[in-house]
Amino acid sequence: MSGPPIHCRTVCRGRIVLLLLMCLGVLSSCAVKTARPPAVEPPPLERLAATRIADVSDDMTTDSLDHAIFQSLTYLNRISPDREFSYGNDRYTTAHVIRSLETFRDFLNTSPSQTALTDFIRRRYILYRSVGSDRSGNVLFTGYYEPFLQGSRDKSEQFRFPVYKTPDDLLSIDLSLFSPRFKGERIVARYANDQVLPYHDRRSISEKWILEGKADILAWVNDRVDLFFLQIQGSGKIFLDTGDIINVHYDATNGHPYRSIGKLLIDEEKIPRSEMSMQRIRAYLSDHPEEISRILTYNPSYIFFSEQNGGPRGAIGVELTPGRSLATDRRLFPPGALAFIRTEKPLVDAEHRITGWTAMQRFVLNQDTGGAITGPGRADLYWGHGPYAELAAGHMQHAGELYFLVLKPDIGE
Repeated sequence: MSGPPIHCRTVCRGRIVLLLLMCLGVLSSCAVKTARPPAVEPPPLERLAATRIADVSDDMTTDSLDHAIFQSLTYLNRISPDREFSYGNDRYTTAHVIRSLETFRDFLNTSPSQTALTDFIRRRYILYRSVGSDRSGNVLFTGYYEPFLQGSRDKSEQFRFPVYKTPDDLLSIDLSLFSPRFKGERIVARYANDQVLPYHDRRSISEKWILEGKADILAWVNDRVDLFFLQIQGSGKIFLDTGDIINVHYDATNGHPYRSIGKLLIDEEKIPRSEMSMQRIRAYLSDHPEEISRILTYNPSYIFFSEQNGGPRGAIGVELTPGRSLATDRRLFPPGALAFIRTEKPLVDAEHRITGWTAMQRFVLNQDTGGAITGPGRADLYWGHGPYAELAAGHMQHAGELYFLVLKPDIGE
């Protein structure tokens, strides 16, 4: 796509920086005011004695865990060995986190008994527990999966809902570059009429076609609700009318906060809280097509995609492992780290109906994040694709526990 001349882009960027600095108050000539020191937030992870974890039995295969560890090591080996990661009040270098994963994987390859694995962790690892939503360790686990959509490279009466690439005019601005007090903060914006403005919301994009001529389109799909849930999941496969299959992955967001349409339908008493699931939302929208626009645009957040080879990738840029990859708040928990979860998983019959829930505990790797996954009391488990994955992801809303493990500093140094 064509854009403005280079000199124009330079001038525009200069104006953007100036306007942004003025908005943030960095260039203010006002008298310096004494600011009240910010309240100190308690750490999201608390250190526990390793003996507190009584049973580390795992309900999945060792091969899948080895694959997930390999993916985390791929990420960690790309970054500086001196970079530090926070585990509550403690900090460990990339090199130490790598040793933690390699030592754990090497022991797994000896096919240890359950007792031997538990003893190994107690002797050689430090245990950290998420404080959860109430500081007593309660974490709400949900799930996500890789959806399949029907689409085409060309727009038609059947395929008329666009899967957008990241628009040319979308700006992602790291505010810490302008002042240390904005460390870790980023905004998504656009520049128009000599102003830095919030980027367009879902209603403007999906109903006013505001991105026409500003963003390339990867494909056109046949169902608006499918497209909405593709954005919620963050990646998926589109089966084209030519017989080809393309993998689309999260590339950027419009910066607007995520708002749950499930909560909206509960608040409006359209769906009882006890029945809430992705499948129940789909059924309601199918039965009430006149409400689709209002309900979907309640969530102003919008996701843009890129086309890539391979399966879904997490926020750290590695391929996700079904049942082993976890999404958490990236501001709070160490990326790529080894973790252990306890929660529940569904039992299903031959007709793919959920018949009940049973205890689930397993090792996972912290490899992803999500717009709705905020705070120490939330975690999202990637289930993969297929009927079971869709059922589990759509219905999982269960309490549990989340632990992180790291090698003791005097081990392997």
